[in-house]
Amino acid sequence: MSYVASRLSAVKPSASMAASLAAKALRAKGVDVIDLGLGEPDFPTPRHIIDAAHQAALRGETLYTAAGGTPELRQAVADKFRRENGLDYSADEILVANGAKQIIFNALMATLNEGDEAVLPAPYFVSYPEMVKLLGGVPVTPVCGADSGFRLTPEALEAAITPRTKWLFLNMPGNPSGAVYGMDDLKALGAVLARHPQVLILSDEIYEHILFDGRAFVSFGQACPELRDRTLIVNGVAKAYAMTGWRVGYAAGPAPLVKAMNTVQSQSCTSVAAPMQAAALAALTGPQDCVDEFRAAFQRRRDLVVAGVAAIPGLTLPPPEGAFYAYIGCAGLLGKRTPDGAILTNDTDVVAYLLNAGHVSSVPGAAYGVSPFFRISTATADAVLVEALSRIGNAVAALTEA
Repeated sequence: MSYVASRLSAVKPSASMAASLAAKALRAKGVDVIDLGLGEPDFPTPRHIIDAAHQAALRGETLYTAAGGTPELRQAVADKFRRENGLDYSADEILVANGAKQIIFNALMATLNEGDEAVLPAPYFVSYPEMVKLLGGVPVTPVCGADSGFRLTPEALEAAITPRTKWLFLNMPGNPSGAVYGMDDLKALGAVLARHPQVLILSDEIYEHILFDGRAFVSFGQACPELRDRTLIVNGVAKAYAMTGWRVGYAAGPAPLVKAMNTVQSQSCTSVAAPMQAAALAALTGPQDCVDEFRAAFQRRRDLVVAGVAAIPGLTLPPPEGAFYAYIGCAGLLGKRTPDGAILTNDTDVVAYLLNAGHVSSVPGAAYGVSPFFRISTATADAVLVEALSRIGNAVAALTEA
């Protein structure tokens, strides 16, 4: 007897979570492993946000809320889009969910029919293709390599669209690459999309505030206002405010789409926990100093990792433009022999070797659709990153020619 639905057979667990679990398993055996697999800030959530959740609970805000979020939080989200992105949305065009991932899942559940295609530029966030497959869709993954700055080009987009295309996903700054799209980049993609009116656009902007070297963020909605009725902007408080475990994401889009997503949510989780929504409200409306402080730390760590990787033969790393990851090229290690005699044939082998020989956990580029690379999170203390790079360097130095 099988307990598993057939649709689940093509879906893989989260690769980043799997990497973290592998690190935990070694730690349980007494091995000192540095886990750079999961992407979450190592900073504590700012105190005023914690206090807001505490006070909300003490006031009795512990009951169900409206499925799409409290009126106060949806208004704060609308104000945020207006203030920071120049986008005007009303309350019925806003949805609050348990993290940005649930927003995306709701959108796909509400819109995908069996066989519909979603264009997911690779490298992509590991959950995108799995959610598409889980809901009966077909991922289409044009490769956007280092030569294009890990960005989707208009030519690649045009080639990927078919009559079955329902969605295009954009993620900026990108996970895992850190790639950022400028105004001209987005307008060029918008010109292609204008010729294909059946395609919806999901712009995942969760790393919006983590930009480096003075870059200014441009939302897809700002660049292509003519596509407003086909665009869903996804964001949340997890990354910018060190709130990954609070699970509050939000989105803005055309009212009929948001209404359908709200229906999905009302029949699944009902709503986000009320104290968590109070915390998100405090994050969006309270002091913003922490956002700049976190960004400065992430840039310092980015610089540290770029310099460290440059000193390791066989590895490459163009400086990420945003987010808190390093997508490290490892083509120079393929074909090398490990001390125990194994040959590294792909990035999955490289990741396994770095874990077992260097005791550093990372995620293979294959999980993101572009090889040979591996991703590490740079959202950890400087000293930890220095030690991790030292371990990686020593492990690489131990390799020999096959």
